Amino acid sequence: MEPSASPGTTASPSGAGYAVVGISSGPTDWSRIFRAIADGDLGVETLARGPHPAVPGAARAAHSAPPPTGTAPRGVLDLNAYLVYATGKAARRRLTETLAPHGLRLWHLTALTMLADVGPQSKGDLASRLDMNQSDLARTVQDLDRAGHVVCTRDPADRRRIEVALTASGRSLLTRLNDDVHPIDEDLLAPLDPTERAQFSSMLRRVHAHLGHPARDGASRG
Repeated sequence: MEPSASPGTTASPSGAGYAVVGISSGPTDWSRIFRAIADGDLGVETLARGPHPAVPGAARAAHSAPPPTGTAPRGVLDLNAYLVYATGKAARRRLTETLAPHGLRLWHLTALTMLADVGPQSKGDLASRLDMNQSDLARTVQDLDRAGHVVCTRDPADRRRIEVALTASGRSLLTRLNDDVHPIDEDLLAPLDPTERAQFSSMLRRVHAHLGHPARDGASRG
């Protein structure tokens, strides 16, 4: 297709007149293009001022960034499920930061704590008590076993059953971890007085049990 060309004259919104020559390789509605150019105020005086200054990256990001997430809308704060999620997320982040220097994750801490509370457990029972799938529990126990914090032995009566028990090293580690974790609890509950903290903990345990996670009772050591 032969290129088409069209000259035209128009005026910018500021009243300045100028000429335009357009070239296109396809069917073109030149009148619409000229009107669009005029509406864009591309007069000589505009072009003489040069391009608009670039917006710095940080300023551009700040201009287009979503509103801060630290302040949730009131409607969201009326949802208990959201409050539990947000509070739990903050607590988990702090726990993760505290455990990382020890080369541990939250599941390592919960497994050690469970074994200290209820004694030796089979892998299946431990996974059930912690509400973990078997493969995740197996990796967690393997990490602790390699570090010498737990010991795994096969049940002579059932070779498929592997029992996990806390070692002296594991108990010593758990004591140190509890010392590190205690300040996190204190900080999270700082707005509450001692009576409110006891009430809050009691209510959390009741909700936890209601959701199908019975409180630790030391029963059925499996």
